[in-house]
Amino acid sequence: MAFQYLNINKNASIILSLAVILFCGFLLTRLTSKLKLPYVTGYIIAGILIGPHVLNLIPETIIDGMDFVTDIALAFIAFEVGRYLKFSSLKKNGSQVIIITICEALIAAVVITMSMIFIFKLPVSFSLLLGAIGSATAPASTMMTIKQYKAKGDFVNLIVQVVALDDAVSLIAFSMCAAVVQVLNAGASLNVFVFLMPTLFNIIAIIVGIIFGLILNKLISSRRSEFNRLILAIAMILALTGFCSLIDISPLLSCMALGTAFIDLSNDKELFRQINSFSPPVLTIFFVLSGMRLDVSSLISAGLIGVSYFAIRILGKYIGAFIGAVLSNSSMEVRKYFGMTLIPQAGVSIGLAMLGHRMLPPEIGSLLLTIILSSGVLYEMIGPGMVKLALHLSKSIK
Repeated sequence: MAFQYLNINKNASIILSLAVILFCGFLLTRLTSKLKLPYVTGYIIAGILIGPHVLNLIPETIIDGMDFVTDIALAFIAFEVGRYLKFSSLKKNGSQVIIITICEALIAAVVITMSMIFIFKLPVSFSLLLGAIGSATAPASTMMTIKQYKAKGDFVNLIVQVVALDDAVSLIAFSMCAAVVQVLNAGASLNVFVFLMPTLFNIIAIIVGIIFGLILNKLISSRRSEFNRLILAIAMILALTGFCSLIDISPLLSCMALGTAFIDLSNDKELFRQINSFSPPVLTIFFVLSGMRLDVSSLISAGLIGVSYFAIRILGKYIGAFIGAVLSNSSMEVRKYFGMTLIPQAGVSIGLAMLGHRMLPPEIGSLLLTIILSSGVLYEMIGPGMVKLALHLSKSIK
C-alpha cells in the first residue's frame, strides 16, 4: 500500500520511497543475475512490480515529482558517452560511425512513419513524431550492460560512438518533425526556417557544452583532491543540465559535448571513473521509475498499432544498421550483430513523447504517449539481453 495511506508526512514519504526504489532494484537484480540477465532488466521489472499499477508501493505524486531524475540521469550518461567521442578515435573510424548512425536512425524513422501513414492510415503529424521518436536509442541500458560484462574491443567502441551520435540525430530529426507538425496544425505553409531553427538550437546546445568543458578543464587540476574534483565535475554537469532545462532543450547533446571537450583537452580518464562510482544510485532510480510508469492495461488500448510499432522499429533499426555497415565496409560481425545492440529505447524517447503529446490533439497524443511508454519498457526488458547476445557473438565478452 502506498505511503500516503499510512498517514506519514511528505518528507518521510519521499525518503522511504527512495529507499524502497533502491532496495527493490537491488533485490530484483539478484534474481535477474541468476538468470544471466543484465541489471537494467531487473530494475525495470522492479519498477513494474512496485508501481501504481501492480503493488502500488510508491505514491503517484512522488513518481510525478521525480521527472528531474530523468534529466540528471541522462546528463551523467551523456557525459560518460562523451568520453568515447574523442577526436582521435573518431578520426580512426569517423566515417564508419557517421554512416551507420545516419542509416540506422533515419531508416528506422522512415519505416515507422511510412507504416503508420500507409498501413494504419494515421495522421501525418502523429506518424512523423512517432517515427522521429522511434529513431532514438537509449544509451543508458546499453552502457550499463557493457560495463556489467566488461566488454571491450572495436565492436564495443563502435556501439558507444553510434549510440552517442544516434541521440544527436534523433533530437535533430524530432525538432524538424515537430516544427513541421506545428506548421501543419496552424495551417501555414512550410519554409526553410522551419527546418533551420531546430538545427540552430541544437548547435547552440553543443557550443554551450564545449564552453562548459573548457571551464571544467581549467577548474580540474592535479592539485585538486579527489573529493573536490568530484564536487566540481558534478556541479558543472548539474549546472549545464539546469541551463538546458531553463531554455527547454535536452541536456544530452550539451553533456556529450562537455564530456568530449574535457577528455580531449585533459585526457583525464580518472574523472570519468569517479563519476561512474557516484552515478549508479541515480541510474537505478531512473530505470525503476521507467518501470513504474508502465500501465500494463495501456498495452491493450494501444492494440495492434502498439504491437506493430514494437516490431517495425526493431526491423527498421536492424535493416538500417545492416545497410550502414555495408556502405561503410564494416566487418561481418558488425553487419550481422550490430542491429541487435540498438533495441533499447527509454529516457530520451519518453521525454520526446511527452513533448509530442502536448503538440497533438488529446486523443491521438495519448495514443502516442501510450505506445512509447509501454513499448519503451518492453524494449528495455529485452534490449539489454540482446545487447549481451551481440557482445557475446562478436566475441567482445567471454
